[in-house]
Amino acid sequence: MNQKVTKRAFLNNSHFGGDEPFFLIAGPCVMEDRNLLDKVAGEMVEICNKLGIFYIFKSSFDKANRSSIHSYRGPGLIEGIKNLEYIKNKYNVPVLTDVHETGHIEPLKDVIDIYQIPAFLSRQTDLIESAARTGKWVNVKKGQFLAPNDCKHIVTKIQESGSEKYLVTERGASFGYNNLIFDLRVIPILHSMDIPIIFDGTHSAQLPGAAGNTTGGQREFIPDLMRGAVSVGIEGLFMEVHPDPPSAKSDSTTQYYLNKAEDLLKNLLKIDRIVKKEILL
Repeated sequence: MNQKVTKRAFLNNSHFGGDEPFFLIAGPCVMEDRNLLDKVAGEMVEICNKLGIFYIFKSSFDKANRSSIHSYRGPGLIEGIKNLEYIKNKYNVPVLTDVHETGHIEPLKDVIDIYQIPAFLSRQTDLIESAARTGKWVNVKKGQFLAPNDCKHIVTKIQESGSEKYLVTERGASFGYNNLIFDLRVIPILHSMDIPIIFDGTHSAQLPGAAGNTTGGQREFIPDLMRGAVSVGIEGLFMEVHPDPPSAKSDSTTQYYLNKAEDLLKNLLKIDRIVKKEILL
């Protein structure tokens, strides 16, 4: 299969695809408090402005699929909307958040720029259709249980809902129990269907359920996974970042250190420029 990248598209005030540099979706996994959101957004905006990366802020108001009923889920929809409005207005950046129910779609419509469908809900037709009908971009996390070719059915649901604004995010596939593996073949397969693809470097390093009643992970492999994805040509990258990941209330083993993000992104941009020049020759 020949390497390719998807055609250029327009998201907010930036092009992506083709020979454009990757865009970045990043932020803390869950909304812990306003100060955390402010710190992460402020630093990421500064880093991405310096590096010329189109930045989208991400954080979840509700983590509805936690391993334990006792795990922190987030502040809820109402407070989540206020937080997203605050970040969007203060930093003039597009914002993205997860939606778990069709009832989340309408209240968020005037605030967010991209609806994100979690991996476990990637086959939930009503949720995908409701998000697509708003005319906003829809980013569907590819379920750990889905083969790449299954993503064409996700895209068809969005298209038949009247939208061409779709993104698919790869976040690893189940590999036995409590383990994920990132198969590089996913990227050229999805590109062959002209599907823009984002690589989620932090969730791909998870070990689901491996820590008992929480998800474990191997943060040390995140840079290698992300370099691998960029080496095949990618439209976007996704990473959860936190000033102090071990103390994070969600995904403490796989959120990336905020103070290490700039160096990693610099390295990834160098690979991106070389690879896309070669692919498009």
